[in-house]
Amino acid sequence: MSSHVQACQCFDTISRGRVAFGPPAGALPTGPRPPPASASLQPDTLERLAYVAPVLLFAMVAHEYAHGYAAFRQGDMTAYQLGRLTWNPAKHIDPFMTVILPLVTFLSSGIAFGGAKPVPVQPRNFRHYKRGDIIVSLAGVTTNLAIAVISTALIAIFGLLASAVPAVGAEIAILQRMLQYSVVINLVLTAFNLIPLPPLDGSHVFKYLLPPAWGLQYQRLGAYGLVLLFLLITVGRGLLAAWMTPASLAANALLRLVAPFMVAGG
Repeated sequence: MSSHVQACQCFDTISRGRVAFGPPAGALPTGPRPPPASASLQPDTLERLAYVAPVLLFAMVAHEYAHGYAAFRQGDMTAYQLGRLTWNPAKHIDPFMTVILPLVTFLSSGIAFGGAKPVPVQPRNFRHYKRGDIIVSLAGVTTNLAIAVISTALIAIFGLLASAVPAVGAEIAILQRMLQYSVVINLVLTAFNLIPLPPLDGSHVFKYLLPPAWGLQYQRLGAYGLVLLFLLITVGRGLLAAWMTPASLAANALLRLVAPFMVAGG
């Protein structure tokens, strides 16, 4: 999770704000359910962590790369010049946000919560400021949505492969399980980052729907973005749950669609 400080004058380099959530423990494959009060280091918890960790990392790296690539195409070379326009996970890992926080929150609540190191973006370099800002802001969520759809298709493809080559059934079952998590995680990332609350990506689109004076005041909320997000996640959980409902429904619909292709044991 990162603060989008475009409204603040104390930073010159701007970063896209995004937060990553993993699915609740035990949420797959039948669909999201309320997480347990706590998750201990039991075998099933470690198994879920083994599935969730690489999928969540890939989703976050893809999200960041998409922001950087979109900015590059819009005329901003910042991410490229700083070596951040890469698929190398090490370049996008923040020790606290990407490793410590997701691990602690997953083991304590069953929900992996964290984020990748934000890709630096300087909107003033865009050839067309407004269009560039919108394109770059939506690049990450568009990528996550695409990954969810591709993951769904791969579940079916791997299921057909297992039918043709039964000897690889066990390996296919593991891959399908990871792809199930990929569907849920990427849809959750898409929905959460579209929340029109600075510093999240959705705020960069919503601000253009407001009158200029209102838009300026709205952007200044970014200075309190982390506090607002914390309040949303804690006090405003009912509102957050309502916002995330379409993502949950979409994930369940996609997983039901490919359920006939699941290999036993997946």
